[in-house]
Amino acid sequence: MSPHAMSVAQVIQLAVAPVFLLAGVGATLNVLATRIGRIIDRARLMEAELPNASPEEADDLHERLKVLSKRATLINRAIALCVLCGLLVSLVVAALFVSSALQLELAVPIAVVFVVALLSLAAALVYFLREVFIATAALSFGGVRGAK
Repeated sequence: MSPHAMSVAQVIQLAVAPVFLLAGVGATLNVLATRIGRIIDRARLMEAELPNASPEEADDLHERLKVLSKRATLINRAIALCVLCGLLVSLVVAALFVSSALQLELAVPIAVVFVVALLSLAAALVYFLREVFIATAALSFGGVRGAK
């Protein structure tokens, strides 16, 4: 095997870990997209109930819609940060190949971009966790609401 082919093989080995991270980010995006879809569906159902609701029911629906709006905002932020993470990880993989092909020393920029990608993923998970806490606090079992 030629030295250049060996170099490409080594770069492919280095790129495997970021590619697995991309798969995890994709799975996380799938979960987040499902949650935002359910939030939107619930909000539409509640909005459809508003015209026929009594003033007391309308007040309750408005409060629940506010909670859904806050949850949607958090999930949207988590989605944006996950997408950013995916883009940055893709940039890392591309930079690994460019660095090898052009014999450039890009170790520090690649490491910085990878750390920023991980930080964006961590921030996305924090937003997701906040949304889960809000959803759990808003649960109602037999007419009794959860702790706020």
